Amino acid sequence: MPVNQEEMRMNRYFKLGCVAIATAWLAGCGGGSSGPERGSLVAPAADGLVASMSAAQIDGAAAASGLDALAGPARCDVDIVNLTYRTVGAQGEERLPDREPVQVSGALLLPTGDCADTPAPLLAYARGTDVQKTRTMADPQGSETFMLAALYAAQGYAVVATDYLGYAQSNYSFHPYLHADSEATAVIDSIRAARQAAEELGAPLSGKVVLSGYSQGGHSSMATHRAIERDLPGEIEVVAGAHLAGPYSLSSAFGDADLDNPIAGYQYFIPFIITAWQKVYGDIYDDPATIFKAPYATGIEDLLPSPTLNFTTLVSSGALPGGTPVQAQDALFHRSWLQAIKDDPAHPMRVAAARNDLLDWTPAAPVLLCGGAGDPTVPPAMHQDVLMADFTARGVSNVTSIDVDPQIQAIYGPGGPAELDPVTLYSSYHGALEPPLCLAAARTFFESALNPVQ
Repeated sequence: MPVNQEEMRMNRYFKLGCVAIATAWLAGCGGGSSGPERGSLVAPAADGLVASMSAAQIDGAAAASGLDALAGPARCDVDIVNLTYRTVGAQGEERLPDREPVQVSGALLLPTGDCADTPAPLLAYARGTDVQKTRTMADPQGSETFMLAALYAAQGYAVVATDYLGYAQSNYSFHPYLHADSEATAVIDSIRAARQAAEELGAPLSGKVVLSGYSQGGHSSMATHRAIERDLPGEIEVVAGAHLAGPYSLSSAFGDADLDNPIAGYQYFIPFIITAWQKVYGDIYDDPATIFKAPYATGIEDLLPSPTLNFTTLVSSGALPGGTPVQAQDALFHRSWLQAIKDDPAHPMRVAAARNDLLDWTPAAPVLLCGGAGDPTVPPAMHQDVLMADFTARGVSNVTSIDVDPQIQAIYGPGGPAELDPVTLYSSYHGALEPPLCLAAARTFFESALNPVQ
């Protein structure tokens, strides 16, 4: 970017930041408000600029990572802005016990350069599971953030991605993992925060919103889609939702789970769900030792998300067991407790799962479901296919379901141009191979929804 344009851009951030500071100060002195408004920014958006990427830089990084074929040439430069905004907790509480307002952080990716003056649709994105508390979507080195930059922001979309309650700059004491209501409020309030930030920064938005998320984020984005159309249709215009590889039927995951064939990543995801739902509902267990075996029962309630450990070091440090999913399951849990969940439809885990299912709703805006039949972590047969069958049985006609497994097998399977050994294919399927294919399919779907043929 030429120096004079860079100076002009930074001047814009500085001037708008001063306006935002003055506005916030005046609002704070007004005395007429009962408390911070949901989705309002904690700090001026201009203070949150963390990185700027030129279209050329994005193209170079996309080529180096192999993402260029899916992303296409970048049309826009991209600014990454850190946001911290007000939201509510898992019980709908606006303030913490010490009376501080509940807050959460996230990232806003703005198309700039040649795209700076074009009103952008807003993609509200929900990220996948992370076990590390410090992770933020406002990290320009993050792979998920870069995928959003290359596939969306560099193509003219504004993107807002929440970090969720309990992560990064959030002051909430825990993360309510796979809790549909609080996932939805975090994403809805990120849309409000993005709109405020874009206005402060002089970045025009079109008013049209599309929703997406991957893995946990697929559950979150669908919960958000349902909540907006039910409660906020006059505030947020959802044009389409693309919900990717999400655990939509948690009742199936617990009630129909094959205890002899647990999912990949079992030692992370299942303890995370159990301890989070205990904190939300309070009735999952009286003592973690009735569920978890030693030594894991001690400390498990406050282990995830971890302030210092990641997927690798949770195992290498001994905080969680390694080995195959079967070995991890046997090391972690009393088998009798797992069997009781399957046998008792009124078991507290089954009740909590049903509360967070995403079945039995009818979207107004068109929906894309995307996953891979070979996904060992979120098997479509247990989630995507169950949800699609539910839609079909009720005559819902605006939902499309696609399977990217043929593409994955053609590229990474036997004889493919990037053939992987079976162990690597299994371990990288959900976390690395499936996401870019589903995100690219989602963009094609959004283009059709945003620009319908007349």
